[in-house]
Amino acid sequence: MSLSDVIDAYIAVKTSLGMKFDSARRLLGQFSREIGNPPIGEVQAEAVAAFLRGRGALNATWGLKYRILSGFYKFAISRGHVDSSPLPANVPKLPPQQSPYVYSIDELRRLLEATSVLHVNNTPLQAPMYRTLLVLLYGSGLRIGEALKLTLRDVDVIERLVTVRDTKFFKTRLVPIGPKLAGELAVYIQRRRQLPLPLGDDSRLFTTKTGRGWPYPHVITLFQKVRRAAGIGCTSAECRLPRIHDIRHTAAVHRVIAWYRTGRDVECLLPRLATYLGHIDIKSTQRYLHMTTDLLQEASQRFANYAQSEDAS
Repeated sequence: MSLSDVIDAYIAVKTSLGMKFDSARRLLGQFSREIGNPPIGEVQAEAVAAFLRGRGALNATWGLKYRILSGFYKFAISRGHVDSSPLPANVPKLPPQQSPYVYSIDELRRLLEATSVLHVNNTPLQAPMYRTLLVLLYGSGLRIGEALKLTLRDVDVIERLVTVRDTKFFKTRLVPIGPKLAGELAVYIQRRRQLPLPLGDDSRLFTTKTGRGWPYPHVITLFQKVRRAAGIGCTSAECRLPRIHDIRHTAAVHRVIAWYRTGRDVECLLPRLATYLGHIDIKSTQRYLHMTTDLLQEASQRFANYAQSEDAS
């Protein structure tokens, strides 16, 4: 059987078990295309090693590719499609996972302003559409994949609710949004309706000029242009560039800072934040609460105020 045939069979089994498998599907398809889709038994170890290595410096993507291909070849061996795996026996030491980045308010403003570089004469809505996407990510804390799957029907600007369907954990959740974000979305949706609506109100919120949903790689490429135009680069502690996903992280951290500033009980509010972000438990949320300088300052000030009140009493 050809490599792509076995990949299709593997994906069919996984999806039949209720797994979404979207990222693995994309990566396995890329693997098949890059090595020329030979019969699975003729896939060479050198070709696999080259695919794992990719371009540029060794990074966490190597590990992601390895895990997905490892699962695929276990399936292929168990079904008798191939006798052994061409994956390397030794896993190289990978660099540590990229630290989450917290954008400052000024950096967020610069990102929004920099979306103007995306203006294209034959696609005039691209720049404002991307600006709206960034505003939505910050104002709602959505995952980028969740935002890209939204349809016009999913956004209720009157009730100020966004319905996120078929999430990372196969659940649907309602995400309340503020009046300013609702207002921006209302203006944007009016302009979006000028583009084709192949599925009516079930058409994607963020699309190409043909009405086809924005693909994830395209959104990442556009973000790189916007980030560059905004003048946001690597920090002294992190050699890798901030990502679009870090806007979600930023939204969570800024929310906690706001709670500290208003004297709220942050510990009691964390479960609510977990629900809002679509996490299955509080542990998943805690990693978003990266202790930024601002957050430490707010916590320190709150403790100082508490200590002073104790002394006074």
